[in-house]
Amino acid sequence: MPVRVLVLRTAGTNCDQETEFAFRLVGAETARLHVNELRGDPARLSDFQILVIPGGFSYGDDLGAGKVLANEMLAKLRPALEEFLEGGKLVIGICNGFQVLVKTGLLPGIERWKQQATLTFNDSNRFEDRWTYLQSPENRCVLAQAGERLYLPVAHAEGKFIAESDEILERMRGNGQIVYRYVNDEGEPAAYPWNPNGSVDNIAAICDPTGRILGMMPHPERHSLPLHDPRWPLEGLKEEGEGLRIFRRAVRFTEGRVAAALGARAGAG
Repeated sequence: MPVRVLVLRTAGTNCDQETEFAFRLVGAETARLHVNELRGDPARLSDFQILVIPGGFSYGDDLGAGKVLANEMLAKLRPALEEFLEGGKLVIGICNGFQVLVKTGLLPGIERWKQQATLTFNDSNRFEDRWTYLQSPENRCVLAQAGERLYLPVAHAEGKFIAESDEILERMRGNGQIVYRYVNDEGEPAAYPWNPNGSVDNIAAICDPTGRILGMMPHPERHSLPLHDPRWPLEGLKEEGEGLRIFRRAVRFTEGRVAAALGARAGAG
């Protein structure tokens, strides 16, 4: 039975098809669902093992990036989301989806449902559309591997991560919640343009304390194929796009969790 992934979309979402494509490449079964449909029947969320909020400009970001969709989720979907999370399932927010998760309080999630950070305007005061290098420190996210480097594109105007306080940031570091940092081509932390937005501590991606909710500004779905990599004419085609690792890990983690649950159930029987 394939892993089922819900790609949640709304007005202004524009990366849902690319995200669906990446998950299908690694064997998942996907559905793209408008938030109004889910609001009408929140129980449908239980049919899926992974929830993804993809990139774009939900509702035009008119009240702040991701704010309207975050409010919808808090007002109409919170009980269903709580049940989904208590089931040990995965949530991924990419770019605008990361902004949504931060503004719902699911990330950093030290106190769930309370906003403790934000993603605000880039230091450059402009939309940044460029490829970036990422490095993963030791962390607890189930979708990352400590020490790995990724090459992914960013495309955002509000990607600067700021925690509510130094205390929250230190707790995130201590909890292993910083999943990827922006680095230069030698793997060292560096300022603009390597860090495209000015994020504190070069933060590009974080997870919640369980390691099962991931938010990231760079777009892994835009590097799912080798031909997506702008370096390939000089370096040659790789076996697959580097961003595909994240989608594959999500599917494999879920497959492992389902297999363990079935095994426990069989043993109890």
